[in-house]
Amino acid sequence: MTTKIQIAVEEEGAGQRLDHYLAARPELAEMSLSRTRIKSLIESGLVRLDAAPALLPKTKLRAGQTVEIDVPEAAPAAPKAEEIPLDIRYEDDFLVVLDKPAGLVVHPGAGHETGTLVNALIAHCGESLSGIGGVKRPGIVHRLDKDTSGLLVVAKTDAAHRGLSKLFADHGRSLPLTREYLAICWGAPDRQAGTIDAPLGRHSIQREKMAVVAQARGREAITHWRLLESFGAGREGKPVASLIACELETGRTHQIRVHLASIGHPLLGDEVYGAGFKTKAKLLSFKAQQALVALGRQALHARALGFEHPISGEALLFESEPPEDFENLLEALRGG
Repeated sequence: MTTKIQIAVEEEGAGQRLDHYLAARPELAEMSLSRTRIKSLIESGLVRLDAAPALLPKTKLRAGQTVEIDVPEAAPAAPKAEEIPLDIRYEDDFLVVLDKPAGLVVHPGAGHETGTLVNALIAHCGESLSGIGGVKRPGIVHRLDKDTSGLLVVAKTDAAHRGLSKLFADHGRSLPLTREYLAICWGAPDRQAGTIDAPLGRHSIQREKMAVVAQARGREAITHWRLLESFGAGREGKPVASLIACELETGRTHQIRVHLASIGHPLLGDEVYGAGFKTKAKLLSFKAQQALVALGRQALHARALGFEHPISGEALLFESEPPEDFENLLEALRGG
């Protein structure tokens, strides 16, 4: 099966290279199309400009042109079952709720063909895992970053998958859905609570990153946050770090990490979105510096997940205590 995509080139796309322009488009990013794959599609004659094949990735675009893309269905190798321990919080014939450890990739992808949550689920669920997500993402309704710990729900049947997908697509606006995260960030907001409403899309240059972008280029992204605790006193007596609870109204890639960084409070340990804050570590106590090094990842944990069971209609709510490395960092920040 081939997916057909049509894009009207807007004014801001004028003068851009065809491959660069397409690599920055959110609809292609959602399909996980890398710049290399896009280049291959162009050179294979599967990309057309105003109905004529565009065979050169470096072709410069004009405003008003129409880009048509035929994306053939990928034929990925089927993941293998692997006996990887899972922390199951709830399971029935339709779904599984588990507490994912930091360091575990959710599904196979470039650089992570094995050792993923999907490999573990295939071993655990066998034939009963929903196939709607595709060969490499069976049962996967939503994701957590590799280095984010916490709660995740997986569909075991196609009916449950459809129900959960509808729920997550609704973002809890008309259907019951709770997704709350704990985040330890640099500095502290000047208010007790707030909302970040800023569209997200692929970074125009660093393709592995997401960024706040113009509305026309991005997808709606809304994060509600509240300040739980502040730590230390840095320059001018301002807090060095804070513990923040974030509730997602949408679920975009790296949403919390990008949104908090966009307001000047990136997560501790975030090498991608908080690299410019590395020097702030010297403002921490020696114990806190050691705990941050031991954490070795972004300080983000999916603490609560609540939803209506897609089959029974039962209201389910699950909570997860942060893992030991996260708690150790909190204790050190508190001066414990």
